[in-house]
Amino acid sequence: MDVRELRNCMGHFATGVTVVTCDIDEGTHGLTANSFTSVSLDPPLVLVSVDRKTKAHEFMKNNNFTVNILKEDQQDIAMHFAGRPLEDLPFKWEKGNLCNRLSNSLAYVECEPWAEYDGGDHVLYVGKVNEFKYNDGNPLAYYCGKFSNVITK
Repeated sequence: MDVRELRNCMGHFATGVTVVTCDIDEGTHGLTANSFTSVSLDPPLVLVSVDRKTKAHEFMKNNNFTVNILKEDQQDIAMHFAGRPLEDLPFKWEKGNLCNRLSNSLAYVECEPWAEYDGGDHVLYVGKVNEFKYNDGNPLAYYCGKFSNVITK
């Protein structure tokens, strides 16, 4: 199977864009992720898929994390946490109950660790929702390898 073509095929599924944050000894770490989903309402669970090759993979083991759902004008934040850091930070930290989060995101979901599963070259981290909040605005979307806008009808 051509892995690149499989990736191209999967890219035809439009997703939102998140930055997942967790506190570590050195401060707060974040990674951009579009593999995020709600799993259960009772108990309240969400899932984030994290590549095993990233630093975040180790940082998230048995650690609290926050999923920050980005607004349409936060592409620079997505790129910063996707490995293209900007000299002038395009965000501010906000103290959460479980770990730091991004201020001014479209929504956030604070989680404590629930379970983790082997996902091949990724690890599937399931978190139990401890707190959440959402704001007005439009989401940043990702489609076929590019940032996109969501148009509601």
